[in-house]
Amino acid sequence: MRSAAAFDERAAAYDGWYDSPMGAALFQAELGCLRRLLPDFSGRWLEAGLGTGRFAQALGIGLGVDPAPHMLEIARSRGICVLAAQGEHLPFAGACMDGVLLTLTLCFFDDPAGALKECARVLRTGGNLVMGIVAADSPWGRRYSWDGQCGHPIYACASFYTAAEAADIAEKAGFCRAQTCSALFAGPESPPEKFGDSAAGLVPEAGFVGMRFFLDSRPGLG
Repeated sequence: MRSAAAFDERAAAYDGWYDSPMGAALFQAELGCLRRLLPDFSGRWLEAGLGTGRFAQALGIGLGVDPAPHMLEIARSRGICVLAAQGEHLPFAGACMDGVLLTLTLCFFDDPAGALKECARVLRTGGNLVMGIVAADSPWGRRYSWDGQCGHPIYACASFYTAAEAADIAEKAGFCRAQTCSALFAGPESPPEKFGDSAAGLVPEAGFVGMRFFLDSRPGLG
């Protein structure tokens, strides 16, 4: 993951931002969207692209991988079992997970198609993939893309996708989409109280889109 060094150098600042008024509001909006998709993340779940573990901790996911050591240190302090690894090369046997979470991660994979195939490989048939993205065609996606073009050290490493593009990558890896949810209905210049709650379905211009997929069969066997 080309962004690993950028995240690693800024791990403490990145994590601390989520304690700011804006960061906390974004986190709660995105977390609410994920919980609307799947209220109970029970069973053996993995977060690929764990970061500092805030989403995993809030959802009760106890296992995660990330290539940034300082991010993993913070995640470990939250009680999460961590492994240094990339999403494109998950260090697990096949068909050993009940679910995989990808939150704000797809845009940072060097090989998103390969990472989704790895998610399919480690999932049991019928297992869930829950993905949360910043939609490329939303005010938030356009803002972050512009920031990256202007040299932002983290967003310069990102390639944002629309919900349709993200779903297409997942479906080509063997997943079937089960549910979609949207959040962040006001742009990045708006005060947090304007963000609103999450809503079922794909809402145009929503900044955050959550999607739940299930693994129908092993890729290549269906």
